[in-house]
Amino acid sequence: MRYELYYWTGIQGRGEFVRLALEDAGASYVDVAREKGDGVMAAFLEGEHEGAPPFAPPFLKAGRLVIAQTANILQYLGPRLGLVSDSESGRIYAHQLELTISDIVAEVHDSHHPVAGGLYYADQKAEAKRRAADLRRTRLPKFLGYFEHVLQRGGGRHPLRRHSYVDLSLFQLMSGLDYAFPRAMRRLSPKLPQLTTLRQRVAQRPNIAAYLQSPRRLAFNEDGIFRHYPELDDPA
Repeated sequence: MRYELYYWTGIQGRGEFVRLALEDAGASYVDVAREKGDGVMAAFLEGEHEGAPPFAPPFLKAGRLVIAQTANILQYLGPRLGLVSDSESGRIYAHQLELTISDIVAEVHDSHHPVAGGLYYADQKAEAKRRAADLRRTRLPKFLGYFEHVLQRGGGRHPLRRHSYVDLSLFQLMSGLDYAFPRAMRRLSPKLPQLTTLRQRVAQRPNIAAYLQSPRRLAFNEDGIFRHYPELDDPA
Protein backbone atom coordinates (compact mmCIF):
# COMPACT_ATOMS: atom_id res chain seq x y z
CA MET A 1 0.00 0.00 0.00
CA ARG A 2 1.24 3.48 -0.91
CA TYR A 3 -0.48 5.95 1.37
CA GLU A 4 -1.30 9.56 0.53
CA LEU A 5 -1.18 11.99 3.45
CA TYR A 6 -2.93 15.33 3.11
CA TYR A 7 -2.08 18.17 5.46
CA TRP A 8 -1.31 21.88 5.33
CA THR A 9 2.16 22.84 4.17
CA GLY A 10 4.59 24.82 6.31
CA ILE A 11 3.63 23.38 9.71
CA GLN A 12 3.82 20.11 11.60
CA GLY A 13 0.33 20.42 13.11
CA ARG A 14 -1.87 17.40 13.69
CA GLY A 15 -0.53 15.80 10.54
CA GLU A 16 2.79 15.19 12.30
CA PHE A 17 1.27 12.52 14.54
CA VAL A 18 0.35 10.54 11.42
CA ARG A 19 3.64 11.31 9.71
CA LEU A 20 5.63 9.91 12.65
CA ALA A 21 3.78 6.59 12.44
CA LEU A 22 4.41 6.31 8.70
CA GLU A 23 8.06 7.22 9.12
CA ASP A 24 8.66 4.89 12.05
CA ALA A 25 7.18 1.95 10.16
CA GLY A 26 9.10 2.75 6.97
CA ALA A 27 5.78 2.92 5.12
CA SER A 28 5.55 4.05 1.52
CA TYR A 29 3.71 7.39 1.50
CA VAL A 30 3.57 10.72 -0.25
CA ASP A 31 2.96 14.04 1.51
CA VAL A 32 0.64 15.26 -1.24
CA ALA A 33 0.18 18.94 -0.38
CA ARG A 34 3.90 19.42 0.13
CA GLU A 35 4.43 18.27 -3.43
CA LYS A 36 1.43 19.90 -5.10
CA GLY A 37 0.34 22.73 -2.78
CA ASP A 38 -2.55 23.12 -0.34
CA GLY A 39 -5.03 23.57 -3.17
CA VAL A 40 -4.89 19.86 -3.91
CA MET A 41 -7.07 19.25 -0.83
CA ALA A 42 -9.99 21.35 -2.06
CA ALA A 43 -11.70 18.57 -4.00
CA PHE A 44 -11.78 16.39 -0.87
CA LEU A 45 -12.91 19.15 1.50
CA GLU A 46 -15.65 20.27 -0.89
CA GLY A 47 -16.98 16.75 -1.39
CA GLU A 48 -15.96 16.57 -5.04
CA HIS A 49 -13.80 13.48 -4.61
CA GLU A 50 -14.73 9.85 -4.19
CA GLY A 51 -15.44 8.91 -0.59
CA ALA A 52 -16.95 10.70 2.40
CA PRO A 53 -15.66 14.29 2.57
CA PRO A 54 -13.37 15.04 5.51
CA PHE A 55 -14.06 18.12 7.61
CA ALA A 56 -10.42 19.19 7.70
CA PRO A 57 -6.88 17.83 7.32
CA PRO A 58 -5.17 15.65 8.20
CA PHE A 59 -6.72 12.91 6.13
CA LEU A 60 -5.23 9.83 4.60
CA LYS A 61 -6.04 8.17 1.30
CA ALA A 62 -5.50 4.42 1.41
CA GLY A 63 -6.67 2.83 -1.80
CA ARG A 64 -10.28 3.96 -2.16
CA LEU A 65 -10.59 4.87 1.51
CA VAL A 66 -10.38 8.48 2.68
CA ILE A 67 -9.85 8.57 6.45
CA ALA A 68 -9.91 11.76 8.52
CA GLN A 69 -9.22 12.73 12.15
CA THR A 70 -5.77 12.02 13.60
CA ALA A 71 -6.79 9.39 16.14
CA ASN A 72 -9.02 7.68 13.57
CA ILE A 73 -6.20 7.56 11.01
CA LEU A 74 -3.83 6.07 13.58
CA GLN A 75 -6.43 3.52 14.63
CA TYR A 76 -6.58 2.42 10.98
CA LEU A 77 -2.82 2.45 10.43
CA GLY A 78 -1.82 0.84 13.73
CA PRO A 79 -2.46 -2.81 12.88
CA ARG A 80 -1.34 -2.35 9.27
CA LEU A 81 2.01 -0.86 10.28
CA GLY A 82 2.61 -3.15 13.24
CA LEU A 83 2.17 -0.25 15.65
CA VAL A 84 -0.49 -1.69 17.96
CA SER A 85 -1.12 -5.01 19.64
CA ASP A 86 -3.12 -7.76 17.95
CA SER A 87 -5.73 -7.97 20.69
CA GLU A 88 -9.01 -6.06 20.49
CA SER A 89 -8.55 -4.78 24.04
CA GLY A 90 -5.09 -3.47 23.14
CA ARG A 91 -6.36 -1.67 20.06
CA ILE A 92 -9.23 -0.10 21.99
CA TYR A 93 -6.89 1.04 24.77
CA ALA A 94 -4.47 2.54 22.22
CA HIS A 95 -7.33 4.47 20.62
CA GLN A 96 -8.50 5.64 24.04
CA LEU A 97 -5.03 6.99 24.83
CA GLU A 98 -4.73 8.64 21.42
CA LEU A 99 -8.07 10.39 21.90
CA THR A 100 -6.81 11.67 25.25
CA ILE A 101 -3.67 12.99 23.54
CA SER A 102 -5.96 14.74 21.05
CA ASP A 103 -7.76 16.37 23.98
CA ILE A 104 -4.62 17.93 25.43
CA VAL A 105 -3.39 18.97 21.98
CA ALA A 106 -6.67 20.86 21.53
CA GLU A 107 -6.17 22.57 24.89
CA VAL A 108 -2.63 23.59 23.90
CA HIS A 109 -4.01 25.13 20.72
CA ASP A 110 -6.66 26.99 22.70
CA SER A 111 -4.03 28.42 25.03
CA HIS A 112 -2.97 30.80 22.26
CA HIS A 113 -6.36 31.02 20.52
CA PRO A 114 -8.86 30.97 23.41
CA VAL A 115 -11.47 33.26 21.85
CA ALA A 116 -11.62 32.15 18.21
CA GLY A 117 -9.45 30.21 15.81
CA GLY A 118 -10.23 32.76 13.11
CA LEU A 119 -8.69 35.64 15.06
CA TYR A 120 -5.00 36.42 15.16
CA TYR A 121 -3.11 35.76 18.38
CA ALA A 122 -2.53 39.52 18.63
CA ASP A 123 -6.31 40.00 18.88
CA GLN A 124 -6.64 37.78 21.99
CA LYS A 125 -3.43 38.19 23.93
CA ALA A 126 -5.04 39.02 27.27
CA GLU A 127 -7.37 36.04 27.11
CA ALA A 128 -4.51 33.80 25.95
CA LYS A 129 -2.36 34.80 28.90
CA ARG A 130 -5.11 33.81 31.32
CA ARG A 131 -5.86 30.55 29.48
CA ALA A 132 -2.19 29.60 29.23
CA ALA A 133 -1.68 30.18 32.95
CA ASP A 134 -4.43 27.67 33.73
CA LEU A 135 -3.00 25.23 31.19
CA ARG A 136 0.42 25.37 32.84
CA ARG A 137 -0.83 25.22 36.43
CA THR A 138 -3.63 22.68 36.21
CA ARG A 139 -4.18 21.04 32.84
CA LEU A 140 -0.63 20.04 31.91
CA PRO A 141 0.08 18.47 35.32
CA LYS A 142 -3.22 16.60 35.13
CA PHE A 143 -2.75 15.21 31.61
CA LEU A 144 0.98 14.54 31.85
CA GLY A 145 0.57 13.01 35.28
CA TYR A 146 -2.01 10.67 33.81
CA PHE A 147 0.31 9.61 30.98
CA GLU A 148 3.15 9.13 33.47
CA HIS A 149 0.89 6.78 35.45
CA VAL A 150 -0.08 4.97 32.22
CA LEU A 151 3.60 4.35 31.50
CA GLN A 152 4.23 3.05 35.01
CA ARG A 153 1.24 0.76 34.68
CA GLY A 154 2.60 -0.50 31.35
CA GLY A 155 5.91 -1.50 32.88
CA GLY A 156 7.78 1.79 32.56
CA ARG A 157 8.76 1.70 28.88
CA HIS A 158 5.54 1.68 26.84
CA PRO A 159 1.90 2.52 27.55
CA LEU A 160 0.86 -0.76 25.89
CA ARG A 161 3.80 -2.91 27.08
CA ARG A 162 5.20 -2.76 23.53
CA HIS A 163 6.11 -0.04 21.06
CA SER A 164 3.03 1.50 19.45
CA TYR A 165 1.78 4.61 17.74
CA VAL A 166 0.90 5.95 21.20
CA ASP A 167 4.64 6.10 22.04
CA LEU A 168 5.18 8.18 18.90
CA SER A 169 2.34 10.54 19.73
CA LEU A 170 3.60 11.02 23.29
CA PHE A 171 7.01 11.83 21.82
CA GLN A 172 5.42 14.51 19.65
CA LEU A 173 3.38 15.88 22.53
CA MET A 174 6.42 16.18 24.80
CA SER A 175 8.53 17.70 22.01
CA GLY A 176 5.85 20.26 21.21
CA LEU A 177 5.32 21.21 24.85
CA ASP A 178 9.05 21.61 25.38
CA TYR A 179 9.10 24.04 22.44
CA ALA A 180 6.01 25.98 23.48
CA PHE A 181 6.54 26.09 27.25
CA PRO A 182 10.23 25.43 27.97
CA ARG A 183 10.20 27.00 31.44
CA ALA A 184 7.00 25.24 32.50
CA MET A 185 8.31 21.90 31.23
CA ARG A 186 11.57 22.33 33.17
CA ARG A 187 9.42 22.78 36.27
CA LEU A 188 7.22 19.78 35.52
CA SER A 189 9.81 17.35 34.15
CA PRO A 190 11.20 16.12 37.52
CA LYS A 191 7.79 14.52 38.11
CA LEU A 192 7.72 12.98 34.62
CA PRO A 193 10.76 10.67 34.42
CA GLN A 194 9.01 7.97 32.38
CA LEU A 195 7.69 10.41 29.78
CA THR A 196 11.08 12.10 29.54
CA THR A 197 12.81 8.78 28.98
CA LEU A 198 10.19 7.67 26.44
CA ARG A 199 10.77 10.84 24.43
CA GLN A 200 14.51 10.17 24.35
CA ARG A 201 14.02 6.53 23.45
CA VAL A 202 11.65 7.28 20.55
CA ALA A 203 14.06 9.89 19.18
CA GLN A 204 16.73 7.18 19.00
CA ARG A 205 14.67 4.73 16.97
CA PRO A 206 16.55 4.38 13.65
CA ASN A 207 13.75 5.51 11.33
CA ILE A 208 12.71 8.34 13.63
CA ALA A 209 16.30 9.52 14.15
CA ALA A 210 16.77 9.63 10.37
CA TYR A 211 13.47 11.46 9.93
CA LEU A 212 14.32 14.07 12.56
CA GLN A 213 17.52 14.87 10.67
CA SER A 214 15.77 15.07 7.31
CA PRO A 215 14.11 18.07 5.62
CA ARG A 216 10.79 16.23 5.94
CA ARG A 217 10.74 17.12 9.63
CA LEU A 218 9.70 20.75 9.67
CA ALA A 219 10.71 22.90 12.61
CA PHE A 220 8.12 24.00 15.16
CA ASN A 221 6.93 27.52 14.39
CA GLU A 222 4.35 30.09 15.40
CA ASP A 223 1.84 29.00 12.77
CA GLY A 224 1.31 25.50 14.17
CA ILE A 225 -0.36 24.04 17.25
CA PHE A 226 2.69 24.28 19.52
CA ARG A 227 3.75 27.92 19.55
CA HIS A 228 6.37 29.61 21.68
CA TYR A 229 5.16 32.93 23.01
CA PRO A 230 7.40 33.74 26.03
CA GLU A 231 4.60 35.69 27.71
CA LEU A 232 2.48 32.52 27.84
CA ASP A 233 5.19 30.47 29.56
CA ASP A 234 6.13 30.39 33.26
CA PRO A 235 7.67 33.66 34.44
CA ALA A 236 11.42 33.82 33.85
